[in-house]
Formats: sequence, C-alpha cells, structure tokens
Amino acid sequence: MSGQPGPGPDKPDVGELDLDKLYTARLLAARVRPYLATALFALHTVESPRTLTMAVDRYWRCYVSPAFVARMSVEHLAGVWVHEVSHLLRDHHGRGDRYAHAHGLTGAGERLRMNIAADCEINDDVYGEGLKRPPGAVMPQRLGLSQGELMEDYLRQFGLGPLTQDFVWLDCGSGADGLEREWDLGPDGAHGLSDQERDLVRFRVAQGIVGCPGSAPKGWQRWAEEVFHPPQPWRALLGAAVRSAASAPGAGEDYSYGRPSRRSTAVKGAVLPSLRRRPPRVSVVIDTSGSVSDSELGSALLEVTAISRAVGGRSDQVTVVPCDAAARVAHPLCRAEGIPLLGGGGTDLRTGFATALRTRPDVVVVLTDGQTPWPDRQPACRTVVGLFPRGSAWSEHHHYAPTGPPSWARVVEIGAGR
Repeated sequence: MSGQPGPGPDKPDVGELDLDKLYTARLLAARVRPYLATALFALHTVESPRTLTMAVDRYWRCYVSPAFVARMSVEHLAGVWVHEVSHLLRDHHGRGDRYAHAHGLTGAGERLRMNIAADCEINDDVYGEGLKRPPGAVMPQRLGLSQGELMEDYLRQFGLGPLTQDFVWLDCGSGADGLEREWDLGPDGAHGLSDQERDLVRFRVAQGIVGCPGSAPKGWQRWAEEVFHPPQPWRALLGAAVRSAASAPGAGEDYSYGRPSRRSTAVKGAVLPSLRRRPPRVSVVIDTSGSVSDSELGSALLEVTAISRAVGGRSDQVTVVPCDAAARVAHPLCRAEGIPLLGGGGTDLRTGFATALRTRPDVVVVLTDGQTPWPDRQPACRTVVGLFPRGSAWSEHHHYAPTGPPSWARVVEIGAGR
C-alpha cells in the first residue's frame, strides 16, 4: 500500500473493520476514476489484522487492516483503493515474477524493491483531480528518479539504501510483487477470480479508457493500448507459422514404394505406393529492393536460419531467392551468411514467387517490406509473409499502389512486439 506506515508492534490492530467507511471510500474512488469502477468493484475484501495497511493478492482479494481503516480518512482511503487495484490491472505480480527470474533475484529485500518500483510507476500520475494522495506515498522524485517510467525501468536505477529506508514497512501484498504472503488465501481460497475473469476485468477497464480519450492520465492510456494491442513475440509467431504451413495436409507428403500400401492386398498382382512424410521443402524469397535497409537484410538472413530450425534443421530442404524487380538464382542453404543478397532496384516479388515455385516447395516464405505487387493467383503451396514494419507513407514511384499481402498468406510483422 502506498499510504502511511503500518501500526508497528506497539500499535496492534484492534476492533472490527469499518466496512461502511471502507466501501464509502471505494464508491468515492469509482466516482472520481469512473474508468476503474469495474476493477474496483471486482475486488473482494478480506479482513486481515495481520496486514499492516491494505494489500492485494493476484486473485483479486484485498486484505484490509481494521486499524488502518480506522485512522485514515475516506478521501485517503479512496486513493489507496485506486493504488491497490492498479497493481493488479498492471500485472505487477506477473511482471515481478518474470523480472526476478530473468535477473536471478531472490529474497524479501528484492521483492521490497519491486514493490517500491511498482509504486513509483503507479503514483507518478494517479493522484490529483479529485483523488487525494495518501500520506507517505512513494514518489519517483523521492528516490531521485524521473516520472513516467515503468517498474522495470525503475528497478534498474536504484537499490536498497538510505533513500529507501523509510519504506521498509511497505507491503502491497503478493499482487504487487508476486511473492506469496502467509496470510494469502491462495488459488483455492474463496472469492478469487479465475484467469478468464481477471482478463475480462482488464479488458473492460481498457475499453473504458480507450473509449473516452483524454479522461485518463498518459500512464493509463499507454496501459490500455497495450491491453488492446499486446506486444507479440514475432520470431515465435513466424516460426509457428512456418511449422504450421509445413505440417499442413499435403505439405511434405509424397508416395513411396519404400513401404507398400496396405491396400495392395486388395489388388492382386499390383504393388501400391504408400503416402509418406518427408522433410518439407521451403523456399525463402528475400526482398532486396532499395526500400529494404541493410539491417533488415541482415535480419532476413537470421530469419532464414531460424526458418531452417523451424522445419527440423534440414538446411538441404531450404532454398533462398533474392529478388527486387527480378529474381536471382535460387540458392541452396548451406550457411545463411554466405548467400549474396543482390538487388537495390524496384520491387516486384511476382518474379520471386515464380522462381521459388520452380523448386516445388511445400512452403514459400517471403521476407519483405510489402511495397510490391503480389501474384494474382494463390500458389499451390502454403505462403507465409514476414513483413518489415513501415509507416503509411509510400516512397517508391510506381504506377500501382501497394495493396498489402493477399488474404491467402499468413502474415507476421517482423520486429513487432518484444
């Protein structure tokens, strides 16, 4: 929680939880931040004297100290409600787990640091305009940090020390840093939200923010855009698209007499071939026109190697066709870095398709910026298009306008997402 410190050992939590005061504060929070109302009312309250202030778990339970509610004003409690639900909406528990795993962080001290960094991400723009900032809220400037950054950015910029010693009491719960607390009810406890219910709450909140532009701070607008357009792991998508195309019915299949068909017994005097799978043949067409940069061509060669791995590592089954306005020779893949990517002129990948199809591939993969005409007919094999990202401007002077990849191609934007 980002309010004032907890009661401490000399101020034990006593008395019953004042639910009227607590829920009045939640109603105030929903009135001043209407786009968060769905999330605020999705939280289930759990009275918890062992909690110093207010804390959440990843299942959308909010653990509340009766003594904390008693000493806080309704206006400040409204700010705490918004703060705690922000941890859950922004997936700080999942992001904390991923960051800890990636950087080998263990122990309560590192989780405290994550909680502080998550608070900095939330608090820099969540208060004001009808929402009071609770006493003792962690602000980036108190740690000598700039505003408007993410939890992961802040984690790289500070460690525990003199500037953070005033926040050792801080505990927003496992919903803020991913580390389970002893008071957590866990996945099997009552009133927890399922994965689907949590995703639905996030989507509805994002829908409200996107639908009313200007009603939320920039941090919330950025979050809402990512909910609607989540970053995609493009390299995994490209590999999955190639594997899917290569394993489709008819791809990598041929008749062989190496093992006769069992139907041969029904045809006396004849031996029928059986349908056998073989390593799929892949032809990669690389756009080498002047609109494709050297760095993108370098990325294309890296993708050729990845494509080879995606179909079982059989480099002898992969050919590469450099193409601008005219197709070059279809090179067999030995080492991707040894393939000459000649070109630099205009763009017409129809010639690249024609050259690639002469190798009788099961899959054609095209790596391009999309500024090209496309074949009028769908090839007999599967097609995957890896697109280098471009803006809306059209810089090449041709008598046609680019129409984008055809509907029969599986399209993956290269470089999109993380």
